[in-house]
Amino acid sequence: MNSPAIPFTKEDPWRIFRIMAEFVESFEILSQVGPAVTIFGSARLQPTNQYYQDAIKIGRELAEKKLAVITGGGPGIMEAANRGATEAKGKSVGLNIELPFEQQGNRFANVPLHFHYFFSRKVCFVKYSVAFIYMPGGFGTMDELFEVLTLVQTTRIPRFPLILYGSQYWSGLLQWLKTTAEGNAMISPGDLDLLHVTDSTDEVIAIIADYMQRVGPPEQIPKTLA
Repeated sequence: MNSPAIPFTKEDPWRIFRIMAEFVESFEILSQVGPAVTIFGSARLQPTNQYYQDAIKIGRELAEKKLAVITGGGPGIMEAANRGATEAKGKSVGLNIELPFEQQGNRFANVPLHFHYFFSRKVCFVKYSVAFIYMPGGFGTMDELFEVLTLVQTTRIPRFPLILYGSQYWSGLLQWLKTTAEGNAMISPGDLDLLHVTDSTDEVIAIIADYMQRVGPPEQIPKTLA
């Protein structure tokens, strides 16, 4: 009699190959898109929401500046940013993740990639980006915010623009970080200066354009997570 099949997730040595495959495929594809900007935000916002409309505009204007747009590939803000980039005939990357709810690939990502593991997907958000925009969002957006903020703070990656869009939405978190985290010396004075806060789509584009002008041609942009 044949022994019972062992679930794939119990076979750790084989799991390594699945992880490796995700990295190999994504690195191969993303290395061809050129400088990119990653946009994070809620999957729950509808097209009638102003943040959704602003994300379309940001995605479109980034594409017009020949910057690829990377999102998590799902609905809401992700869909909006991909939509703007695609409508401008730019590279619109969606790094979709398998989830039991909320997350479904949106039709506006013209460079779609699919992930099983969060950690390999997170590496890909950072590795090929030269700026990061955080629209209002939930745990996933917060996770990516503090992940990238930590990498910049610890100089693991260059000081890329980290832009918080929507001052009213982010004000409570920033106040807590200032009064409680910095107030108790859990972060250093000046750490919060790593973040740009704005309500203007024009300012978002200006911050990124200024950074690109300062670092020079795409081939001179520092590599991330080398």
